[in-house]
Amino acid sequence: MSTKRKLGVGVISLGWMGRLHSRSYRALSERFPELGVEARLVAAADPIEEAQRAAVEDLGFERAYADYHELLADPEVEVVSIASPNFLHEEIALAAAKAGKPFWIEKPMGTSAQQSENIARAAEAAGLVTCVGFNYRHVPAIEYMRELIRSGKLGRITNARVWFIADYNSSPRSPLTWRASREKAGAGVVPDLMSHGADLAQYLIGRISSVTALTDTFIKERPIPTKVGIGHSGFEIGDEVGEVENEDYVGMLARFDSGAVATMESSRVSVGPRAEYVVEVYGTEGSARWNFERLNELEVCLGVDGGPTHGYRRAMAGPAWGEWHRYQPAIGTSMGFDDLKSIEAAQFVRSVLTGEQHAPSAADAWCAAEVDAAVVASAADGQWHDVARVEGRTTFDA
Repeated sequence: MSTKRKLGVGVISLGWMGRLHSRSYRALSERFPELGVEARLVAAADPIEEAQRAAVEDLGFERAYADYHELLADPEVEVVSIASPNFLHEEIALAAAKAGKPFWIEKPMGTSAQQSENIARAAEAAGLVTCVGFNYRHVPAIEYMRELIRSGKLGRITNARVWFIADYNSSPRSPLTWRASREKAGAGVVPDLMSHGADLAQYLIGRISSVTALTDTFIKERPIPTKVGIGHSGFEIGDEVGEVENEDYVGMLARFDSGAVATMESSRVSVGPRAEYVVEVYGTEGSARWNFERLNELEVCLGVDGGPTHGYRRAMAGPAWGEWHRYQPAIGTSMGFDDLKSIEAAQFVRSVLTGEQHAPSAADAWCAAEVDAAVVASAADGQWHDVARVEGRTTFDA
């Protein structure tokens, strides 16, 4: 008989990410046995009847609710995942904080910096640890890159290039979803993809202090869906079109507290790159670069004069990098996206068990939202904008 503690889990909204959260909790017992925890999938909440059925029959939840308030009131639910669309994040997170339930929430944390601040402050006031879905932090190659940077192996960091370029919305026939609505999503690609880029840059280099940016909307109308899908797929469309209300491209310059600078770019409509999420960091003694499309590799150049063969070395992820050793037995085999979310689940649960903030926090998400807000403001007036400082338990600078 298992002696592990049963931790009661509730998941709100069972789209792609909610289902991935559910699977990630189940991976804890095998991948992170030292936590001494076995996730008990107590309840899921989703207004769609088919999602409620799938929660119990496919994912293994004990019960399902149509109303998330019932889940938060369930005494057997100890921790909560919030995987709903952006415009519901603030409402649900504030309710979770009021109920005293630690929560793991997807980014962006609301539709504005103000909503993100409200969530972060509510969690802090309630004394709750939190977790935010900045999953690219957990890539073993990124963890090793951070070690190189923070240990001084690259020297003084001078500049970086960060781009999150995708084609998931590159077809003009892609449906007009809630992501194109200012009311439901806030800005467009800035919080959707660039927030990941901003968080990674801050996780590696330090706080972004100011930005200047431009944005544009290249596809201004899209067909209105006649059938709703899950995530970015499963939609059906008709002939009627509607306006895209937010940007699908952003380019920006950034300054860091350290004095380093960066160029950053993001698009959700670029034809070709499927998920080209790239971070390159340059220092006085070397540089390193990573591409999500080659998740398990890192290119590193150490030293300023390595002779006639000087240049980048391609390194494969291995046991010395982050949590890689939990997933693969030998260098050359690969981890995947879902594994990153199980690492995130473990960081969240470790935070809950210890009362210390190990996972990316609500304060981290608020900080990224302030970068987003400064980008949007700069795109409107063409000026440099300072990024507002935040309060609370940030972890990117730990």
